[in-house]
Amino acid sequence: MNYNWFGVAFVILAVTITDGEARKGRGRTRAKSRVIGMPITGKYRDPESDLYYNNNDATKITLASHFDYEYVLGHKIVFVCIAKGKPRPQITWYKDGVELYAHSFFHVHEWKIDKDKMKSKLEIDPATQMDAGIYECNADNMFSIDRRSFKTDFSIIFD
Repeated sequence: MNYNWFGVAFVILAVTITDGEARKGRGRTRAKSRVIGMPITGKYRDPESDLYYNNNDATKITLASHFDYEYVLGHKIVFVCIAKGKPRPQITWYKDGVELYAHSFFHVHEWKIDKDKMKSKLEIDPATQMDAGIYECNADNMFSIDRRSFKTDFSIIFD
């Protein structure tokens, strides 16, 4: 339920705790989430949805940079993303949820590999404090979207 009180939205979240958990105060179990309307078998009711989500030609990121990256101020940051799919996926880069476009301090290089692969490399040179954040490689074709995130933070090296 949502309540609106003086322009502030409140959301009520229900959590179920068994008597044993409430008394002991330890040994928490996770509640199982389920999606309403989707059978457990993984098949979808709508044939178009089944074709879309269970398609062998769907985009899949096959190689991506490490999740946590610590860079040195003034040096180069490099992220790599390789995706496969039919048709060949398109790769888009984001920082903190905003799409990145090439400018003088960072460049995106792309290579088409075979008929179904795309390699993309994001380079930031020189890296500044403003380059810290969450980067995302987003690969998509007409059948699916796959994404990987990379967290960056800087370190300072003294000579």
